[in-house]
Amino acid sequence: MTSTYWLLLAAVPLLAVERVAYALIWRWPEAFRAACDRRGSTDPVRVLRRLFVAFKLLQLTVFTMWIGWHGGIQPLHWPPGVVGVIAVLALTIGQILNVSVFVRLGTVGVFYGMRFGHVVQWCSGFPFSLLAHPQYVGTVLSIWGLFLLTRHPAPDWFLLPALETAYYLCGALAERLPPCGASAAAPSAPSVLPQSPRPDPLPGTQ
Repeated sequence: MTSTYWLLLAAVPLLAVERVAYALIWRWPEAFRAACDRRGSTDPVRVLRRLFVAFKLLQLTVFTMWIGWHGGIQPLHWPPGVVGVIAVLALTIGQILNVSVFVRLGTVGVFYGMRFGHVVQWCSGFPFSLLAHPQYVGTVLSIWGLFLLTRHPAPDWFLLPALETAYYLCGALAERLPPCGASAAAPSAPSVLPQSPRPDPLPGTQ
């Protein structure tokens, strides 16, 4: 078995940690809130934001080690060919989607505030007017763009993007499930507005 396969085996659980954590928090928000309370934090949104930073650092570390182990960045050519243009477009569109989600929803909306009893206004403007999961799509596009730009045409260039695509797809499907438990479905905070008959806006956790 080559080093690429060993690295892939290591990347599979490391990159899965983020998606599994978000899925569990989405399904059991009250359990996460209780865990935060036991550790002295009364704001699960802030805790989740810190986890987001940690997960992004872990993801970036895995990507950097993968690229470095396989010989570093492939030589860049100027003017860029079709692949280079596609890579830059994917990165640009991906980041526009990611930033737009944060601008539209804010920190509370992005980090599952509705699940923790906050009032989050329904958003139907861009990018939610185009996509149900704009930040997931934006993150996946950014990952494909990154590896197209740095590793293509090396034979390993598509492995981590394909793995992350599968993970984000599973994450999007998991967030269509309702929270578990009656207390999670109906938060106790008195300021919470009644649930809309429309599906919850799905915050994008990258």
